[in-house]
Amino acid sequence: MSVGQELLNTPFPEMVSKLAIAVAESQTKLDMNSTEVASYMGKQTISLPDLTKPENTKDYSLVAMGFLPTFYAVQEAEIEVKMAITMAKTTEKGGSASAKAGWGPFAASVNASYSSRYAYSQEGSSTLRVKLAPADPPLILQKYMEALTDKMAAKLQADIDKAAGPEDAPK
Repeated sequence: MSVGQELLNTPFPEMVSKLAIAVAESQTKLDMNSTEVASYMGKQTISLPDLTKPENTKDYSLVAMGFLPTFYAVQEAEIEVKMAITMAKTTEKGGSASAKAGWGPFAASVNASYSSRYAYSQEGSSTLRVKLAPADPPLILQKYMEALTDKMAAKLQADIDKAAGPEDAPK
């Protein structure tokens, strides 16, 4: 089957539908990856010296320390199909005095002999473009992470104030 015919045989609604489904599946995978990263960051800890007892350490989750997973969203998706089919006027002479001339489209299988004999050429190409951009995490997850970070920041600030002593406390 020729490239041009293959492109013509694919119905436009089917291409659009397949693109939409591919975008939806891709978005789901992006979301799943981001939630896995959020879960990892919630479980992964970092050990820091205790400000009140430097010989001890405290473990903090990456989320509690303000690390946030990156979420992405498919912003745009585009299909571009280009096709060029050219035909040329041909004249074929046989061994007798008769000659055949013709102009216009006709059906024939295309091979190297046909292409060189009838000056037939075809081209086909397609392009798929998808634009990704960072996106905010789901609102409830964002609020949870902010609340956890705020709580951790208040606790750390209390530890800093306690470690600094009354003489260094803000007035």
